[in-house]
Amino acid sequence: MNEKKPLSGWLIASDIDGTLNNKLRRLPKRNYDAIHKYTDELGGHFILASGRSIESIRKHFKRLNLSSGICIFTNGAGIYDYSEEKILWLKEMDGELIAKIKGVITSFRGVNMQVVTPDAVLLVRPTIPALILAANSRLEKRVFTNYESLPEEQWCKVIFIGMPWKIDKLEKILADLNSGDKSNLMRSSVCSFEVVSKGTNKGVAVAEVAKILSIEKNCTAAIGDYFNDYEMLKSVGLPAVCGQAPKEMKKIGKIVTCSCNKGAVADLIEYIIKKHT
Repeated sequence: MNEKKPLSGWLIASDIDGTLNNKLRRLPKRNYDAIHKYTDELGGHFILASGRSIESIRKHFKRLNLSSGICIFTNGAGIYDYSEEKILWLKEMDGELIAKIKGVITSFRGVNMQVVTPDAVLLVRPTIPALILAANSRLEKRVFTNYESLPEEQWCKVIFIGMPWKIDKLEKILADLNSGDKSNLMRSSVCSFEVVSKGTNKGVAVAEVAKILSIEKNCTAAIGDYFNDYEMLKSVGLPAVCGQAPKEMKKIGKIVTCSCNKGAVADLIEYIIKKHT
């Protein structure tokens, strides 16, 4: 019978950009070594949580060279298992919300919309900025002639792109139609904003992973560096915040690590090893 490893009941979720990786998007060796000690020697579970797509996260998972791995993708819209190559959990937009979005964008000129699904980006008459954004997702691009023809399965996130005053107007229209009941609207830049289903965030997804792995909340940890990690950090027993994070974020961290450039994830792992082995 295999002996149970000391941290087999622990789960760590890590943001990627500015957390796992340094500011140059490179993985510090200190993080790599600490993660392998935590997973290989001590049996802990380590997952990646990002706004990126499954395919965009894949290269970061491969860089870690882990024997098994789970990721939270598209800001918490889904959970994917690279070992099994399958989606474990997905929070799709419902038909009512999709119909509202289609109804508004069909009659709204000057803004481009793209729909993110687990395996593709759906585009209608895409502009150059929209094509660049779609290319960065590393997903297949599917182009349609009009918004009415878009398939309505597995919508995880909708992104609107346009001039700032157009985006301001469209965001207000959708907010008034929605009243916060069906979706969350998030401004991602002066020229874009995103829509996801209500309750879609990294925190909800981390809790789902903990259920899948049968891990108690007091043995869950997460580390991030910015406000899009807020819900994830609030959802776990041990929230950790990178040293370069805004002051407001540091208030919710039980520990504040060094900066991402120096190996922030390693700081968190070393803390857990010291306290719980």
